[in-house]
Amino acid sequence: MIMQGVVLMIFALCAALSSASADHIQLYVAKNGNDSWSGTRPEPNRTHTDGPFASLERARDAVRELKRRGKLPAGITINIRKGTYYLDRTFELTSEDSGAADCPVVYQAYPGEVVTISGGKEIEGFGKVTVSGRAMIAAQIPEVREGKWYFTQLFVNGRRRPRTRLPKEGFYQIESLIDADWDSPWNQGQDKFRFKQGEIKQWRNLSDVEIVALHFWVESRMPIQSVDETQCIVNLAKKSVFRLSEEWNKAGARYYVENVFEALNNPGQWYLDRPTGTLYYYPAVGEDWQRSQFVAPRLCRLVEVIGSSDHPVTNVHFKGITFSHTEYLLPPEHSGAAQAAHTVPGAIYFEHAVNCTISECEVSGIGNYAVEIGQGCKACAVEKCLITDLGAGGIKIDTGSEGTVVSDNEISDGGKIYLSAVGVLVMNSPYNKIVHNNIHDLNYTGVSVGWVWGYGPSNAKGNIVEQNHIHHVGRGMLSDLGGIYTLGIQPGTVLRNNLIHDCFSHGYGGWGIYTDEGSSEILIENNIVYKTKTGGFHQHYGKENVVRNNIFAFAQEHQLQRTRQEQHISFFFERNIVYYNSGVLLGANWSDDNFKMDYNVYWNASGRPITFAGATFDEWKKRGHDVHSLIADPKFVDAEHFDFRVKPDSPAVTLGFRNIDVSQVGPRKPVGPPNKLSSRQPNN
Repeated sequence: MIMQGVVLMIFALCAALSSASADHIQLYVAKNGNDSWSGTRPEPNRTHTDGPFASLERARDAVRELKRRGKLPAGITINIRKGTYYLDRTFELTSEDSGAADCPVVYQAYPGEVVTISGGKEIEGFGKVTVSGRAMIAAQIPEVREGKWYFTQLFVNGRRRPRTRLPKEGFYQIESLIDADWDSPWNQGQDKFRFKQGEIKQWRNLSDVEIVALHFWVESRMPIQSVDETQCIVNLAKKSVFRLSEEWNKAGARYYVENVFEALNNPGQWYLDRPTGTLYYYPAVGEDWQRSQFVAPRLCRLVEVIGSSDHPVTNVHFKGITFSHTEYLLPPEHSGAAQAAHTVPGAIYFEHAVNCTISECEVSGIGNYAVEIGQGCKACAVEKCLITDLGAGGIKIDTGSEGTVVSDNEISDGGKIYLSAVGVLVMNSPYNKIVHNNIHDLNYTGVSVGWVWGYGPSNAKGNIVEQNHIHHVGRGMLSDLGGIYTLGIQPGTVLRNNLIHDCFSHGYGGWGIYTDEGSSEILIENNIVYKTKTGGFHQHYGKENVVRNNIFAFAQEHQLQRTRQEQHISFFFERNIVYYNSGVLLGANWSDDNFKMDYNVYWNASGRPITFAGATFDEWKKRGHDVHSLIADPKFVDAEHFDFRVKPDSPAVTLGFRNIDVSQVGPRKPVGPPNKLSSRQPNN
């Protein structure tokens, strides 16, 4: 009977192919489908002898069968009907599943319906329990007790719920180091420290309790190995990424503690008791837990599209789908990554893929990066997507790829687990376009481009970052960050027409545009940067960058910063406006003259005099800088409310400054699945 069903299915597929119009072949997947059916009907027939498939794998295999029997007329669409599809393994596509430019393969939500692809599993069987005199609920999970499943995230009615945390708000601070001191090498971590009395105790299931330390520009996640409450010493199962000092100073890193059973006393929190396989949950106020849905993630990756250098996957597209519920656990030997959480994988992964896209999708409620464009990828795109509630960051473009387009997305609310993740991370990859995105609410950097420290060979060239709205990054959590951050030599890279604001570090280094570690040959023009902590623009070191026709306003400490003296020209700074009311104009090191500045307008709205790294304006000019520049009110339309258009009689206009049009900044169309209420209007 099974063989007969397969034969009938193949017959139906062949009939669909032979009778298809020149437009498309349509296949269907539905919750009420059956993998023994033909998949050519959007819903079961009246006799329930034919209808949609039940699984994505069966639809994929049907496409393979169609391709074996002849060229598809003009592509094929797999329409996924409404509902949540819980995967028990990653959905995999290979070169066998490719389309062509005139024959694409599209996986999409059925028009008008909401579709979720989930890497999680529903948890049921909750009952009432009492914990420390508080009424809670608990469920038994045999897979956890048997060591087959462990998770660090829980979603209740689609909302992320926090694990227990100490302190409830804010941070503890490491008292002192052991077997190291504040002068030990900064890039060597520790696996023990001394804490203040009472902060760490002999809690239940101690090895499942995690210390999360925030230091420099990273986080370190370290399970507890043992604790001596008398001596106030904690031993950790992993070494920290860097020295456990806050930054370069002689102070301990901030830290918090996660997953403490004894701290389960706030509504909305949960705790997973691994030895007993018991999930405890303290229902939120007003929450009807008996009618609630509880989902925990099982998979790290939802989709893998992997070809080879000889046979890439081509012209495969995902459209209108929501992807949710993934988990990534650090390997036993690592407590984190040295920068940007770059070792954390993407929930959707492409490798050796060409002309593949994700559009109008949502990726949310995940534990890792949302999308990873891996090696060998060319001309792929992530467009018009809502990417939010992220364990790590938004989109990671790996070394060995090129030509990715990231456009018209909203990328937000990242770093839930791996705090140092980036909104869009472009590693050693050329010719990418990061355009018209709204990137916000991250603990580290908004857009990072380049992956070579210093002046060594770099392939991160010709990247375009323009018309993005980047804001509320850093959030006072980490240091050494920027709205846009660059590394290495990058000829042809352009940072243009971006609106960047509210970049705040914990300690040093909350910059708007940050050219770090050999950043060279980059054009930075027509950007508006305001409300930063440490400066609107900072160059650590680099060569011959061009900074022109930008506005840098309202930084707290320095407006412009330059760190390293070098024998070559650091940058050309021309036709910019610098406007401020606190801090100083120039910070750090301006003692040599290997930079060129002219035709700029500077204004301190506080009325205090402007000095140039300790020099008067006349002394500064005698050194050959800003000979044609002015100290004058640039006459913005309304600087107090961040309307930085200059009036026609602005002195900046006489120096060649052109108004910066931000009307097209951010997504140009609604983002996310059009069938969901969470679809957003363009956010400028």
